Parts: sequence; structure tokens; C-alpha cells
Amino acid sequence: MRTRAKICGITRSQDVLSVVQAGADAIGFVFFPPSPRYVSPEQAQQLIEDIPPYVQVVGLFVNANADEIQSTLNQIALDIIQLHGDETPEQCQQIGRACKRRWYKAIQVKPDLDVVAEIQRYQAAGASAILLDAWHPELKGGTGQQFDWTKFPQLDIPLILAGGLSSDNVAEAIVTTQAYAVDVSGGVESAKGIKDQQLIERFMQGVQRGSAKR
Repeated sequence: MRTRAKICGITRSQDVLSVVQAGADAIGFVFFPPSPRYVSPEQAQQLIEDIPPYVQVVGLFVNANADEIQSTLNQIALDIIQLHGDETPEQCQQIGRACKRRWYKAIQVKPDLDVVAEIQRYQAAGASAILLDAWHPELKGGTGQQFDWTKFPQLDIPLILAGGLSSDNVAEAIVTTQAYAVDVSGGVESAKGIKDQQLIERFMQGVQRGSAKR
């Protein structure tokens, strides 16, 4: 099975088209105002009009409560929720039930973290997948940094690799981690929030190469 790929932090309609044409499986919108890749629900609603069927729409939220997420869902049809903050398993479960959406949790891989135990906590709460990202003391994703891929676990839940991915290393990352999916943002940008069509195409070519070798 080919490794799935999500391009996150989309802010422009031309970038939506580039992502779709390159063959990505999912498009991510960031609903976190401090992020340089933030889009409002109104902006996202306009962008979603360019997304065809069979390409999933993911909404990224950071420490938002169920009411705040539901307000966004009332304006835009998200397929799945990505919880990228300090949400506990219980909070994630409550959000998923209240908003009637599948969800997955982003976990920053800190040096002293028991990654497997942390994954299992969220899996028990009903996560559809877990995204493993590089740890940063201040930023919530989009750091351009990577963690030690050799420590990527193999578990009975889909695991998504993020952090420091680019067209130059994604094939190696897939072979090393055997990840279910990869998630990229800064690695396919010419500037924060501005995607580069050629970098997106090269990234997806790397996904194909890595998938063929896994």
C-alpha cells in the first residue's frame, strides 16, 4: 500500500490545485490564529470549493474546546479533526463525541517521552491515528525540525510522520519508519503559508519512491 500523504497549512486556491494535481490524499487547514498558516473558517470554505471528492479535508486545532471546533464545523465540512495542542485523551474523546468527527492526536516526541505509552493513552480514547512530530519548547508544529526516525514505533494504529520532511528526505523517512502516512508543511513552501508547486510535485514523487521500497 502506498504511504498516504497530507499537505498542511494551505492558504491559497492555487496551492489547493497543486496539491490535488500532485496526488496528495489530504489537505490540511490550520485554524490556530497565531500560526502564519492560519486561515479563517470563511477562507477555508472558499478554498474547499476547489477540493474534489476522495481528497480528505483535515482541520488542525490547538487547545480549542468542543464549542470552538463545532463553530468551525458549522461553516466548513471537515472530514477529520487534528488536535495539535496539549489536549488530554479525555478532552480529545469529548471533542470527538461532541463534534461527531473522527480525530487524531499530534504528539511531540520529547527526548524523555515514553512514546508508546503516550500513543496507547490516546488510542484507548478513540484516536483514529497518531501523528508524531518533532518537539519544540514553544512551537506547535511547523518547526522544520525532525526527531530520531529510528525510534519510530510499530503499533496497531495508523502512525503519521511529521517534522522536517521535504522532497529530499521523505523517501528515506518512509523506508526507515514504515509510517502509514507523512505530513508536510514547511518542506514544500517558498515562504510561510505559500506553497511551491514544484516542491509539492517532488515531495509526492519522493512518497512514491519510498512506498515502492518499504
